Amino acid sequence: MKFGQTFTEYLHGEQEKFLNKCSHVEYKRLKKVLKSCRACRMLNDNNSGSNEQSKESKESPDLCKCSSCALCNQMFFTELTKEASDIAGCFRSRVSRLLNLHVSSGLYRYLWRMWHCFFDDQQVMIQEGRMLLDYVTMNNIAISKILKKYDKIHGSVEGQNFKIEMRNKHIEILQSPWLIELSAFYLNSSGSEFGTPDNVFNGQISCDLNGKQPVMIISLSDHMKYEFSLICAICLDTVFNPYALGCGHLFCKSCACSAASMPLFLGIKEAHEGAKCPVCRAVGVYKDAMHMMELNLLLKNRRKEYWKERLQAERAETVKQTKEYLGSQSITAIGMWSGTRSSGYV
Repeated sequence: MKFGQTFTEYLHGEQEKFLNKCSHVEYKRLKKVLKSCRACRMLNDNNSGSNEQSKESKESPDLCKCSSCALCNQMFFTELTKEASDIAGCFRSRVSRLLNLHVSSGLYRYLWRMWHCFFDDQQVMIQEGRMLLDYVTMNNIAISKILKKYDKIHGSVEGQNFKIEMRNKHIEILQSPWLIELSAFYLNSSGSEFGTPDNVFNGQISCDLNGKQPVMIISLSDHMKYEFSLICAICLDTVFNPYALGCGHLFCKSCACSAASMPLFLGIKEAHEGAKCPVCRAVGVYKDAMHMMELNLLLKNRRKEYWKERLQAERAETVKQTKEYLGSQSITAIGMWSGTRSSGYV
């Protein structure tokens, strides 16, 4: 079965109600754009009347001969960029809502239980997590296939370059820290080290935290397997109380604060605007930092002794920095007061 038909069946299948609230790749529409571009090539060939060009067109009928394909440049990539951005935003908001329900307590969690009083709320959340993983997988395949078709028709690498551009714009959901959080949520919910294949798009999620190279492996299909390192690039140890900066790189909270010259008790998001990511040197990524609560919970459950040691060390460092900060503030205040007195204003 061709992917176009598979994707259509997915959009109008059991998850149709779920997908009504989510954006998706307009696969058929984008294919029509590429067909129009192919027709444009044939029209150019006919108008040229060149035997050599006609011969070349017959030998490679899928290659576009347009010197500048305005239709694709203005319509194809613009639309695909918008769709990819909408998909990333939808995925982020739905995962955020799901995880808030999982870690919430008090009235919010009580209302959630009342709303699903006839269902197992844990199973409801796992089911939505599975649908979100399906959502990631199907849309990523759609984007990859349509970009491959673009490069085939035009004999270019623009489609391949566009995937790199998506990563740079942080709209590539397979590189999103939200995917790591969703996978950590699944492992926390399943209570086992390995996810059950039947529960996650016939794929598997695993996490090895005891090896020399802690890693999370997400296998969404036979051809989509991704490994995410869980090592902090600063302390070179397993991330603790992890945060993902706006660029997607993971760090321990204490390490990220130290890199930005920011006291722990003030938090990562209070870093100055010019603070750069220690890995990619991107500017302004601290304000969009994301606390990886599910990943932190996974570490707490799987490496209890390590987690306790790091927690004690972080608390001690927080107390130390707080005392130093308050001490410096007191000295500054006394200095200002003394200066005011000597000036005769008191």
